[in-house]
Formats: sequence, structure tokens, C-alpha cells
Amino acid sequence: MAKALITSALPYINGIKHLGNLAGSLLPADIHARYRRQIGDETLFICATDEHGTPAELAAAEAGIDISDYCREQHELQADIYRRLNLSFDHFGRSSSAQNHALTQHFFQCLDEHGFIEERTLEQVYSPVDGRFLPDRYIVGTCPHCGFNRARGDQCERCTRPLDPLDLIEPQSALSGSTALEVRPTRHLFLRQSALVKDLEAWIDSRKGWPRLVTTIARKWLDEGIQDRCITRDLSWGVPVPKIGYEGKVFYVWFDAPIAYIAATQEWADIAPQSRDWRYWWWDPVDVDYIQFLGKDNVPFHAVSFPCTLIGSGEPWKTVDVIKGVNWLTYEGGKFSTSQRRGVFLDQALDLLPADYWRWWLASNAPENGDTDFSFERFAADVNNDLADIFGNLVNRTLTFLATRYDGVIPHQGNAAEPEERLNAELDHRLDALQSHHKALAFRKAADEVRSIWRLANGYLAAQAPWSVIGKDADRAAVIVRTGVNLVAIAATVAAPFIPETVDRVLEALGNGDRSWPPSLTTLKGGQSVKVPYLLFAKLTPEWVSERQQQFGGN
Repeated sequence: MAKALITSALPYINGIKHLGNLAGSLLPADIHARYRRQIGDETLFICATDEHGTPAELAAAEAGIDISDYCREQHELQADIYRRLNLSFDHFGRSSSAQNHALTQHFFQCLDEHGFIEERTLEQVYSPVDGRFLPDRYIVGTCPHCGFNRARGDQCERCTRPLDPLDLIEPQSALSGSTALEVRPTRHLFLRQSALVKDLEAWIDSRKGWPRLVTTIARKWLDEGIQDRCITRDLSWGVPVPKIGYEGKVFYVWFDAPIAYIAATQEWADIAPQSRDWRYWWWDPVDVDYIQFLGKDNVPFHAVSFPCTLIGSGEPWKTVDVIKGVNWLTYEGGKFSTSQRRGVFLDQALDLLPADYWRWWLASNAPENGDTDFSFERFAADVNNDLADIFGNLVNRTLTFLATRYDGVIPHQGNAAEPEERLNAELDHRLDALQSHHKALAFRKAADEVRSIWRLANGYLAAQAPWSVIGKDADRAAVIVRTGVNLVAIAATVAAPFIPETVDRVLEALGNGDRSWPPSLTTLKGGQSVKVPYLLFAKLTPEWVSERQQQFGGN
């Protein structure tokens, strides 16, 4: 039995996430975790809310509540949404936890002892109008590399280049809009990533199975020269810096956030009954396959900065084996935007439709080889075709026929013949292909293969036509119907990582909760009673599409 450690990029605490966040990390991580459990692998799926940094401070101040209360409330809100989306975290923790504070400080002290921390005096932007130093993210301007006019002071969202606030053209405060910014000296601590370049290059060279997108971004950073990274900030909310003279400063959110993967595992181990020690997964582990899921804008921090922290500590921490980075999901021809509330957010999506509608579309249109544009028209067409017409129709017509002609009891007479042998061979081929796509983390291809299996099942029933055969050859009709019911079970089993709630309903109707791999045409036997589930997927009408476009500002 293999051991799979799976982490998803931490959703930021500030605000409900949109469909792009779900498509970029949370959903693919969940699909893979569900698949690994399905094939019998020991699996740990960890995530947490990313709670430090200026945006959380400002949002709490705007809400008029204490920052810790704000983060607790927002964490509970997000956790509830992810439960409703059927994300199967083993633990959903918090980067503000005591475990993450202690572990972040531990990593800092290790790095400091090994000579990888350096103190520097910086010229930092101060806003007299705001009365504070401005963190990188709260200075905006034009990117000097690509010309994007809303680039942040830490990174350009368009070209993903790392930036310094002073690099920006015509910088201004993102808080007040003031351009009357001053530069004042302040002391900060840097992680000497440049001293770890050889170790980092050797580490990246030893990784296998990274998507081209990820290796391209990582290699671009290496080719351009890894820069030392400032890991402290002039803020009050965050992990305190345990160094004399740095009282009142905290660690940069991107220093402590990835460490929260480990800390959240510690949280899980502290509260989960009969859980394994967290060291089983992270501290010099044996045969653990560690996969990170994240959007392409987060790749540099996970392919460069976090590995530097782990390697530089000199301790035997588990480093990632595969980083599954994906491109962006766009919305009706433009970008999703949390700050501008542009697009469909997860609470809104769940108010509109059950989770499986969204899970299936986002997986079957995963932005793996390029950006994918979401539109309500395309969403409705795909849902109607895949979920209602292909899968839903397969389940409904098969089980309704069984209920009508056999009183809901699977017939036992008759023996499989040449059509069933051909079907079984084709199924084996498709199941092998599906498993290959899952192993390759190719979720769009995996969804395509699931759809192909659904079509294969429908095609078998259409060709064998038990409704026409039953009056001529009762034994042959029984074989077809029994095979058809097993095809429903197979169609559900292969879809379980994608649409788990619907699959639960189907397998419950079949009286069989077994999702184990591989599914078989002989799992369900004659004499078993089967029910007909109520409508699985309602079709989305042109009127529904038009109303949603108006509601969410689509074209």
C-alpha cells in the first residue's frame, strides 16, 4: 500500500473564494485524494486557511472586530463551504495556530544557526496619509516588465514576476490611493536563497513528473538568478520574530504559510483519534509520495522559497515530489477578482446548484494546458450533455426498466455471451487508461475517460435493447439487464472522485456502497434488490443561463 501526502494551496482568510480558487487547487487535490483512497493507498489530505498579512488586518478593522475573532469567523465560514463542496480534507487547519507559530520560529532559528539569515537595512515605503509602512501588497503601480497597471509590490499577477515596491512605475497606496509616498529606513531579515542555489538546483533536478508549466516557471527563476528573500514585515498580526531588536515585527506571510502544511498535520495529529504521529508523514518519512496542488501564481513560492526553507534547515523534512500547478480559470472573457467581486463565488455557486454540478464542470474543463474560460452558456451545455443526458440517463433508464419489468430485483438467469466479452475487454482498456490519467494527475483527461465509460455503457444498452429482447428471449434479456445494472455501478464508481454526493445516492440505490478499485461487471448478483434514485441532475434551461448572466454580469 502506497502512502500519499496531499496538500492544497492555502486559501486566504479574507473573503469567500471564487470558482477559480476551487479549480486551481482545492478540487484537483480532493479528486486525487479520493482516488488514492479508492485504490487503497494510505492517504493524508491537508489544508488550512492562510490567516496572516495585511489584508486580514485591514478587513478586521473595516469590520470593527478583533483580528483573531475575524480570522476565526472567516475560517469557520470557509470550512463550512468546503464541507458543502465535499472536499475530503483529513484536516483543515489554520496558519495562525500555536503549532504554526512554534514551527515557523523553529525553522527561522535553524536557518539562522546555519548562516542563511542576514540582517539588512531597507529603504521601505511609508505613507504619511495612511500613517504606516506599506507592505508590498499594498503598493500598486505599473509592472516594469509587462506594463500591467495594477501590479502589486510583491508580484505581478499578469506575468508572475517577483517585484520590489520600488520597482513599480508610478506607485501609489492601495489603501488611500495616495502617491505622496516616502522612503524611510527600516531593518529586516532576509533568507539567503542565493546561498542555497546549488542545493536547490540539485533538488529540482531530482524531481520527476512535474507539469511543464511548473518546471518552466521554476527554471525561469533559476535562470534569472535566485534573489534573497525578505522574510519580515512591519506588522502586528502574524508570527512574531524571535530575535532581539525585532520586537513588533512578524514574519512575511509567504514564509510561514507553507510551513502551515506541516503545522496543520500537527493539529490533526493532536485532535484525531488514533491518528499516526505527524512525523510519519514529514520527518524523514519512508516511501511517502508528497503532491502539492496550486495555481501557477503560487509556483515560485513552492518550487523555490519553501524548498529553500526546508533544505536550509539542515533537518530531514519531507520535500514535495510533484507540484501540480495549473493555469487560470477566467470568467466570461476576463479575470475572476475577489477584490472586485467579479465572477461566481463559492457560496453563490452552492446557492444555485448542488456541489457536483460545479465539481464535474471544473474538473472536465480543468485549466491544465492553458487558461480555461468559464461561461454560463458553456457550463449549462456541458452539464446537460454529460450529467443529465449521459450519466443521468444511464442510471434512470436502466434502473427504471429493472423496477418496471423485474420489480427492482436483479435477474439471475442466463449466461454472458460474446457482446459481454467484448464489453468487458473494452472496459478493461478504458479502466487502465483512466488509472493512467489519475496517476499522471491529468484530471481533464480522467474526466474525459469517465465520460467515455458512461457512453460505452449507454451504447451497450442501446445496442442490446433489453426492452425489445425481453419478449423473445427472457434469459438473454436477463443477462443484458444484469450487465446494465453492473454498468451503472461501474459508471458511478469511476465518477466517485468527481461527483461523490451523486455517486453516494446511486450506490445506495444499488444497495452497494463499495467504491473499491477495480470495478467489475459481476459485482452485483442476481436476486439483489435495487431502488430507483430520484432525479440526479436537472437540465439547465436557456432561461436559467440568461438569468445567471444578468445576475453575475456575464456577456
